Amino acid sequence: MTTAKPSIIKQEDVIQSVADALQYISYYHSPDFIKAMATAYEKEASPAAKDAIKQILVNSRMCAEGHRPICQDTGIVTVFCKVGMNVQWDASMTLDEMINEGVRRAYNLPENRLRASIVAPPAFGRKNTRDNTPAVIHTELVAGNELEISVAAKGGGSENKSKLGMLNPSDSIVDFICEMIPKMGAGWCPPGVLGIGIGGTAEKAMVMAKESLLQHIDIAEVRARGPQNDIEKLRLEIMDRVNALGVGAQGLGGLTTVLDVKIVDYPTHAASLPVAIIPNCAATRHAHFVLDGSGPVTLDPPDMNVWPKLTYEATPDARRVNLDTLTKEEVAQWQPGERILLNGKMLTGRDAAHKRICDLLEAGKPLPEGLDFKNRVIYYVGPVDPVRDEVVGPAGPTTATRMDKFTETMLGKAGLIAMIGKSERGDKAIEVIKQHKAAYLMAVGGSAYLVSKAIKSSRIVAFPELGMEAVYEFEVKDMPVTVAVDAKGESVHTTGPAKWKAKIAGIPVSVE
Repeated sequence: MTTAKPSIIKQEDVIQSVADALQYISYYHSPDFIKAMATAYEKEASPAAKDAIKQILVNSRMCAEGHRPICQDTGIVTVFCKVGMNVQWDASMTLDEMINEGVRRAYNLPENRLRASIVAPPAFGRKNTRDNTPAVIHTELVAGNELEISVAAKGGGSENKSKLGMLNPSDSIVDFICEMIPKMGAGWCPPGVLGIGIGGTAEKAMVMAKESLLQHIDIAEVRARGPQNDIEKLRLEIMDRVNALGVGAQGLGGLTTVLDVKIVDYPTHAASLPVAIIPNCAATRHAHFVLDGSGPVTLDPPDMNVWPKLTYEATPDARRVNLDTLTKEEVAQWQPGERILLNGKMLTGRDAAHKRICDLLEAGKPLPEGLDFKNRVIYYVGPVDPVRDEVVGPAGPTTATRMDKFTETMLGKAGLIAMIGKSERGDKAIEVIKQHKAAYLMAVGGSAYLVSKAIKSSRIVAFPELGMEAVYEFEVKDMPVTVAVDAKGESVHTTGPAKWKAKIAGIPVSVE
């Protein structure tokens, strides 16, 4: 038996390679993802979905050229390590410590500072760790003398839509997935890739689903040559059934909800059928590299010709709105699905700020000096810190449903007349919007850098200690949004997918 010669892996090589890989994936989509998105764009028949995909593609190219984050949510870092049994170490740190130092170095890089989103402890104080550590690390010992590392940066919006089903052995996996997709809503920023883990135990299924998302997008090749095994048949069936639901890009209704379906399976108990679903969003970010003792990894930039040559301009019929003079009467004129260009000043706020504001209002206490929401619009966003000459870093929307429980107070007591976020609103929030004759506007998740170019000034108004969750005031010029819920309570996230599901099924329907 021949034993591989040991390789010596240096601590600094691991740290720098992890840091470089995280910076790399913050602004480079992988070519397979861009090609799949470009194909989806070309075939998309829904104008709203096509516009959303175009924004994502234009944003992606801008980030690749400018070396700035694809999404303002630069993710929780997940790392899969395969450590060769013959690896030796030149290190004083543990492998976990090396990886976390790489994360720390990547997220605090001055030239492209990434947003720190990790809070600890999770159930109590929830204070930001300020450097995005710790990462979630999975380590496996394997044969050989190399260290294989795969890094991923997973946004909270898509991670929060993960599902686990402990099915009966006789249950349909496809039916379960198709039941879950509409319940996931659009907070995971489709179109993206579905990761599926089948078998093992509950925790094994979830890890397999997450690891499957590291695979190359190849569903078009599988379809072209024909499936060669049961897993490939299942991938195609799930993809076709999910896309037939008509959810579409950003949940607006359309032909493409998923770009690929990845499946990893494992033997399971005779009484069990665990099925895990984890979606990757439009900011799909992952990289793989191998260290063999010869030094840190070098990741080559992708060919810029992979990106389609698209530019983004709002449609000529878009309504321009002056936020500084906006009234409820004007908001009442907005139509579901209408494209709007926002101009003037808006406030921002996410979960932590909303809780503080609503706690003060419910207690009859004044808001911080200078913070007034009367007849104002709020944008659900936690921006990346600016670099160089930027006013603000990438500043795409966060999932709006997390703010649903605050909506009554924000509209009724604070005086808001419109809100901006991504994905759908819940039934109770829609009823509150209708009651107050307000509106909810949707910005495209996955177009954070593109959106930031519409922001001409930025200042912190309240709660600076919250970091990216502070309340800012942005002044914007022609910021593109879509009316997702109008003053009458009609939601395009309900009507759009329903129309496109019927159209895909061949049922005659007016779609736009």
